[in-house]
Amino acid sequence: MEPIVVTDGADVFTCNAYLVAGETPTLVDAGTMPGVESVIADHVDDLERVVLTHQHGDHVGELDTVLDRFDADLYAHGDHPRRTAAIGDGDTIEIGDDDFEVVYTPGHASDHVSFVSDEAIFSGDVVVYNDGAFDNGSFGRTDRRGQSRERLIESLKRILDRLPESVSAMYAGHGDPFHNEPDGDDVRTVIERALERAERREPKYPDE
Repeated sequence: MEPIVVTDGADVFTCNAYLVAGETPTLVDAGTMPGVESVIADHVDDLERVVLTHQHGDHVGELDTVLDRFDADLYAHGDHPRRTAAIGDGDTIEIGDDDFEVVYTPGHASDHVSFVSDEAIFSGDVVVYNDGAFDNGSFGRTDRRGQSRERLIESLKRILDRLPESVSAMYAGHGDPFHNEPDGDDVRTVIERALERAERREPKYPDE
């Protein structure tokens, strides 16, 4: 499985929206890039579902457009007027050809979930590889209303507790996807480094 970042090259602020083809063509987050539905259509004839890590604006700006174009189902943890399936911690959801466990990971957002399979994790904004604040293991910001560093720390620990040793790829909401390095970091090491940085409880963006 190698997801396609359908928001790659966007000239507006957006998340990474990942298209996963296969038995169940799925979009993980929708992003804010105008025309994203056409990019999706370049790769698949049908989109069965959209699954959301959370509902911050940069992840759902083009959601209605995508749902309208493909008549896709919407899977989300938080309430949404177009949600067709509610997902919660411990649920299993098919993305492409693989089954993913839903892991509730609040802190950056109260409705945040991550998706973990035997091979990969879609981590949304709870943990990223690089984002301009830190390289090689960073975490979503927690300094705005409704966010919590303490809850994010617990979420990172929850991911580590439930992350199979076989996971070799991390697809985050921002920054670059990460794949295990033959002689370097692996996904678990990256998440552990993000946890260590989060536990310092220092401002992520001290100049703001």
